[in-house]
Amino acid sequence: MSLYIEDIQVGMTADYRKTLTETDVVLFAGLTGDNNPMHIDEEFASETRFGGRIVHGLLTSSLLSSVIGMKMPGPGCIYMSQNLRFLKPVKIGDTVTARTTVVEVVAEKQRVRMATECLVRGEKVLDGEATVWVPKKPA
Repeated sequence: MSLYIEDIQVGMTADYRKTLTETDVVLFAGLTGDNNPMHIDEEFASETRFGGRIVHGLLTSSLLSSVIGMKMPGPGCIYMSQNLRFLKPVKIGDTVTARTTVVEVVAEKQRVRMATECLVRGEKVLDGEATVWVPKKPA
């Protein structure tokens, strides 16, 4: 579903849920080159304050791209900016809900500002804000 700038209103929300697996973490590490032992070495990670491996923060945050690019506004929009604050670790096997909420629509610039967050078991693990360019309805 694609929304146009004319369709978007303050307060609209969209979600995407995914359980992050061992495969996701290994593929993300291979794709990005981020082989930090916090993510891939259980023996190392078990000696840290987290007591075990954690999911890459940017893997968790990338689920926001699924919401923005596929749900709201959806195909055709362009991610312009994103700030992030990582609040709690995400463990392999956690189900993450990525959520966006429209906080401002600047129709003349075709921009939407969204609050972004990721939750695990209802607890916020990441928050931030995104700006997205959204196309107009075809004439």
